[in-house]
Amino acid sequence: MSLSEHQAASLTPETVVVAAGRPPRERDQPVNPPITLSSTYFGTGPLGDGDRGYGRYSNPTWDPFEEALGQLEGAALPGLLYASGLAAVSSALSLIPAGGVLVMPNHSYSGSLVMASELAQKGFIELRTVDIADTGAVQDALAPQGPAAKAASMLWLESPTNPMLGIADMAAVAEAAHAAGAIVVTDNTFSTPLVQQPLLLGSDVVLHSVTKYLAGHSDVVLGALVTSNPDIRAELLHHRIIHGGIAGPFEAWLALRGLRTLALRVERSQESAMVLAGRLAGHPAVESIRFPGLDTDPGHIRAKAQMKGFGSIICIQVAPAAGLSGADAADKLVRALGLWLPATSLGGVESLIERRRRHSAEPASVPENLVRLSVGVEGVEDLWADLKQALDTLGG
Repeated sequence: MSLSEHQAASLTPETVVVAAGRPPRERDQPVNPPITLSSTYFGTGPLGDGDRGYGRYSNPTWDPFEEALGQLEGAALPGLLYASGLAAVSSALSLIPAGGVLVMPNHSYSGSLVMASELAQKGFIELRTVDIADTGAVQDALAPQGPAAKAASMLWLESPTNPMLGIADMAAVAEAAHAAGAIVVTDNTFSTPLVQQPLLLGSDVVLHSVTKYLAGHSDVVLGALVTSNPDIRAELLHHRIIHGGIAGPFEAWLALRGLRTLALRVERSQESAMVLAGRLAGHPAVESIRFPGLDTDPGHIRAKAQMKGFGSIICIQVAPAAGLSGADAADKLVRALGLWLPATSLGGVESLIERRRRHSAEPASVPENLVRLSVGVEGVEDLWADLKQALDTLGG
């Protein structure tokens, strides 16, 4: 492909998203990689490591995206693309040995929590959930719990967490996990590699729901894993092949096209989120707000130290209004919006909003009146005008 590891290391991430994963610079080569639609590949004799063999093992359309994502995360190896974010979660959780201990944030993405909880209920793993922002509690959870208990096999990180936006001291908890003999997997979906590079903070594996910011247009469902450890990558690749969680070639091609504008989209959405968070914090209909860019946020100092920006997810708790509970007021707010789209997911060019507890799988510790906002790339004054008129309908 177009960029060597040395070249990628010398370029800014804003350039890598555009330049990585291009075809060779040879006469009459296309500027963009083509889509390969084939379920199998010509070959005779035994299959070797360099052979594609079959469509479940490999597809040339995956390669450019996997190369680009690996370079963006500062990995020594290409990433691995999956059919969905949860397919990537499943592959990452397969690294836990039978009966092993998983330490996971109590406010992780609900799909990850549900999958881990189901594995625990079936006796495959032991699950310990913890406030990931409490470093001491994380260290305690990693240690054996009683004389016959085990130390953790895996620490699962989200920082910021979904949806409560808790911030972990990532380097400190990764160091503690390694001391306990655990590997560290970090879901970096909210931050993207432009804002945070978990491998450089001690993580062993980085996970993305490519559906969100990386693809960025709410039109594909994909996931990815990245690691610099060849043994871990080989195990993850084997899991992908055997369990069949592979990406479609057209989706992979769309994701790479979306990746080209990632830097522009992240820059714009972060700038707008900072403006909106400041204004939301002062509105009487907002009971509380979480956004790590605000200097009043409990995670602000950590986020400033380990992130290049603060992301573009904001969470607010809506105050009860006349005759309405906080949850009902939150629902009324969402229904009163004309520009913000009431929908799940995040990270697209459009601004999305939802009351998270409308999902039955959302942890009970997430407040009923919590609303998550994913800031897109629209004009910030238009976004604020729409929010303000909806909030004003609640009084305060």
